[in-house]
Amino acid sequence: MDANEPREQSTGGWSQFGATPPSAGGFPRRDTIRMEQPPPPPPAPPKKPGFSAGRKAIAGLALAAVAVGGGVVGAAVATSFQPQPVAETGTPSPVFKPAADQMTVADVAAKVQPTVVMIKGQTREGSGVVLSEDGLILTNNHVVEPGGGQMTVKFSDGKTAKATAVGTDPATDLAVIRAEGVSGLPKATLGDSDKLKVGDAVLAIGSPLGLAGSVTAGIVSALDRTLTTGDEPRQQLPPGWPQQGQESSGTTIGGAIQTDASINPGNSGGALVNAAGELVGINTAIASEAAGGGVGFAIPVNTAKQVSEQLISSGKVTHAFLGVSVTDATGDVPGALVRQVTAGSPAEKAGIEEGDLITKIAGKAVDGGDTVVGQVRGFKPGQQVKITYMRDGKAGEVTVTLEEKK
Repeated sequence: MDANEPREQSTGGWSQFGATPPSAGGFPRRDTIRMEQPPPPPPAPPKKPGFSAGRKAIAGLALAAVAVGGGVVGAAVATSFQPQPVAETGTPSPVFKPAADQMTVADVAAKVQPTVVMIKGQTREGSGVVLSEDGLILTNNHVVEPGGGQMTVKFSDGKTAKATAVGTDPATDLAVIRAEGVSGLPKATLGDSDKLKVGDAVLAIGSPLGLAGSVTAGIVSALDRTLTTGDEPRQQLPPGWPQQGQESSGTTIGGAIQTDASINPGNSGGALVNAAGELVGINTAIASEAAGGGVGFAIPVNTAKQVSEQLISSGKVTHAFLGVSVTDATGDVPGALVRQVTAGSPAEKAGIEEGDLITKIAGKAVDGGDTVVGQVRGFKPGQQVKITYMRDGKAGEVTVTLEEKK
């Protein structure tokens, strides 16, 4: 396979859409409770110096579940969205309190919901995030109506507008559309996806199952995942994507954010935001063994920003070119086996040879051929990247200057 072209994944289960609507649930709220104080000890004998007894407090946790309501006007969530409490150690009797004042889930939802829209075409539907006051909207490529077809955008206040595609990029599954005849729109605040850590709290906001403005909460459960979607038997693809029996070259996305925040049909193209209400990802896929749920994935906002800026300025995106065809390693060492090196490519110029086993790219471990594809797509033409490899049982390292894919 070509490291600059999509490939099929050997195991199935990727899905943008499930079949079962999300069930109502609750989000725990963590507070601290001060238990009843024990009685003071008896007084010391009169002839011995006495000491005043210090008070002891035992901290407990109270959990309160708040149900989530979904509907046409969206979900309202009213529970705390803050880090675990930490102990204050400056006094003899520690008292637990929050590490910092954070916005609640309801605060974040109220801030972000006006910047997320519902997108509907003749054959596809999903969500989008407002980038500009005059109607530029970021979404997934697979949400955009093919062939420049007309779409309708529904805003959080219930108003609608026609929309057309500004540019699409199938390689990263991103697109930008423009809503017509609008102004003064609230736009999303972009965060920094490179600062995300596993365990960070996030919200997914979109239009699952046609329920505009719905909110689900979760955490970042993993980073730097590589996704490959294609026409595999167990795959459940969204409307408009090639189904079984149709040809599909697939799409490989590198550096994806994994989250346990519920993502369902219609969430694609919607917002994944952090506890400050900053956009950190564009929801795009689900990995599931059954319809109706699974693990969600989002494209990092840093990638989305780079791609959207190119789409807005020129309507197309330039991608980096390495120039190798790779496959998964079959030995004890994980990596990607180089099957072929393109003549005159950056890989050949750097000294990579057929039979080399690529184990790291830019310091990140390579699990297989898909990792190479996803990583290369995350780089820019002209960028210098270190590649670690094994050749004849010995480790080597080269610096490759990537070029623009023609």
